[in-house]
Amino acid sequence: MSGFRCGTIALAGRPNTGKSTLLNKLLGEKLAIVSRKAQTTRHVVTGILTTADCQYLLVDLPGYQTRHVNVLNRILNRRAIEGARDCDLVAFVVEALRFAPADRAVLARIPAKARIIAVVNKLDLVKNRLELLPFVERLSRERNFAAVVPVSARTGENLDELLRVLREGIPEAPAVYPADQLTDRNERFLATEILREKLFRVLGEELPYRCDVALESFREEGRLRRIEATIWVERDSQKPIVVGTGGATLKKISSAARRDMEARFGGHVYLGVWVKVKRDWTADARALKQLGYG
Repeated sequence: MSGFRCGTIALAGRPNTGKSTLLNKLLGEKLAIVSRKAQTTRHVVTGILTTADCQYLLVDLPGYQTRHVNVLNRILNRRAIEGARDCDLVAFVVEALRFAPADRAVLARIPAKARIIAVVNKLDLVKNRLELLPFVERLSRERNFAAVVPVSARTGENLDELLRVLREGIPEAPAVYPADQLTDRNERFLATEILREKLFRVLGEELPYRCDVALESFREEGRLRRIEATIWVERDSQKPIVVGTGGATLKKISSAARRDMEARFGGHVYLGVWVKVKRDWTADARALKQLGYG
C-alpha cells in the first residue's frame, strides 16, 4: 500500500510515568498490566495498533530504575536499554512538570542517534496549564527531541496528535501483523501477567517485588481454559502473607485474576493457584532464567 507506514516505537522512561497506561489507551484495550506501584512492568510487551494508513508496533519497556540493584533489576534495566536502542522511534515518557534525575538517567542511556519524541504525560493532573510551557522549554534543552507532545494517558487528551507525530517518525513499510491482532504475546503469557498484576494490586508495598508467577499448565477445553499457576516468593515468612488467613488473600487475588482472564479470553476460566518458596529468586540468575528472564 503506497504511503502506508509500519514501525516499532519504544515506550521508554523511568518507572511510574504511565507508559503501560498509555499503551492501553492507545490500543483501546487493556494489554499491559498496571498498578500504582512503580516498575510493575517486567517483560517487554508489544501492542499492535493498526489504522487505515499505519501499523504502530508499540513496545512497552520496563521502567529503568536505580533504587534496587539485584540481579532481576539489572536484567530489567538491560531490557529497557536494549529495547530503546532497537526500535525505529523512541517515545520518552515523562510526567508533566516533573523531570527528575531518574528521568535524566534514562534519557542518557538512549543512543544519541535515536529519533526521540518526548511525551509529557499526566496532563490531567496539571492544575495551571500556564506552567506547562516553561516546563516544555526546559525539557527541550535536555535533548534534541523531534517533537514534544503533552498528553493524558488516563483521559486520552491529545492522543490523536501523538499518533500523528509518531506516524511521521516511522518508515514506509507494509504491515507486519494482521489488522485485528492486538499483541505479539500469546494467551499463556497474558494469563501470567494478569495474575501478577493482582499481586501488585492486593499485596503491600514491597512484597509484590519479591513475587513472580510461573504458569504450570494451560489447556483449552472448548470455551473453557483450565489454567494452573504458581506464585513464587523468596521467604517462608512471605508465603502466609500471600495466602492470608484461611486462604482469603489468595482467593481475592485468584478471583480478580480469573475475572480479568475471562474478559480477555472471552470464555470461562478455571484457575488453580499455589504459593511456593523459591529462595532469593530475584538474586539467582538460574531461577530468573526459569521464570523467563535472561
